[in-house]
Amino acid sequence: MNADTAPTAAAEPSDAAGRPPVRAATPADAEAITRMRSAYVLSAPFTEDWVRQCTDELAPRLTPEGDARAFVVDAPDGTMAACALGLIHPVLPAPAYPRGRAARVQIVATQPEFRRRGYARAVVSALLDYLADIEDVTLFELHTSPEAAPLYRELGFSGSPALMRMTRHRQRAGAVPGAQPDSTWVPPQQYADSLPRAAAYVCLYVTDEDDRPLQLHSVYSPGHPWHMIGGAMDLGERPWDAVVRECREETGMTAAGPPRLLATVFGLPREQRPYSTLQLIFDGGRLTNEQIRGITLNPREHDEARVLPLAEWEALMPARDFVRLRAVEEARRTGVAAYIDTWGNA
Repeated sequence: MNADTAPTAAAEPSDAAGRPPVRAATPADAEAITRMRSAYVLSAPFTEDWVRQCTDELAPRLTPEGDARAFVVDAPDGTMAACALGLIHPVLPAPAYPRGRAARVQIVATQPEFRRRGYARAVVSALLDYLADIEDVTLFELHTSPEAAPLYRELGFSGSPALMRMTRHRQRAGAVPGAQPDSTWVPPQQYADSLPRAAAYVCLYVTDEDDRPLQLHSVYSPGHPWHMIGGAMDLGERPWDAVVRECREETGMTAAGPPRLLATVFGLPREQRPYSTLQLIFDGGRLTNEQIRGITLNPREHDEARVLPLAEWEALMPARDFVRLRAVEEARRTGVAAYIDTWGNA
């Protein structure tokens, strides 16, 4: 789903009040919606055969008996300026979903010349209102880009762009619009399901007595061949406890406290990893040559422990890994904890 981006000089459809003239889509709009999806949502456009196939699939689903609902804004030349399509599906009923009806916002697209005019917000708002008030849909889900996520958060969605969710109940007859609901409590599992997913990792930065970083060579991760001691936290595990466990499992050594945090590293979701990552990097101190020689590696994870001057590590590591290593080295040297939020972007 795309977000409205740069404005242009195209004529702006609007009603008498200056609002985008949103209308409900009909089966006759199926081809235009399919072409909007092909041009502005998919990573590669449809062939004409696929346009025909998807149009034929979508048209009957846009009838009252079907499971698709869409709202559009027409352009002055008769094409489609913007559209939002949702697909209704059943879920098991629960107190938060009494009728067991959910919807996935499948497509939101705006022609480039009509972006930054509120059309995406208008068609999505109309779609959500219709699904909640007319179709009695309670649970909404969508996938979007990080750039468009703020719009959906304003509309009530929460979670990461990879999966944003919202529960919404029909306005009760006689209720005052905008009034505070009787209760904002939601079941714990429902609340947990609405939170963004993230994986937590810990690392231990260790050097020799000359402050040369020690790194372990991975036998299973060619994308990250050299890295610090560490790994993923177990469910319910405290970060320093995870450091102690990972250090023991990977090197046979016991990490000595007290814990000293050197860096926090954050990574956004990406295509092959639909969740954020959070790394906490602790100072593992300086090891003597005897201690380094005494490291016992787990052969299922690592096959070498190497100590090199910081500058020599750059040629052996991906750029983003070296950026992290350099920031951690500077944090120890200066005493100022590092914060990195571009992990995975390099």
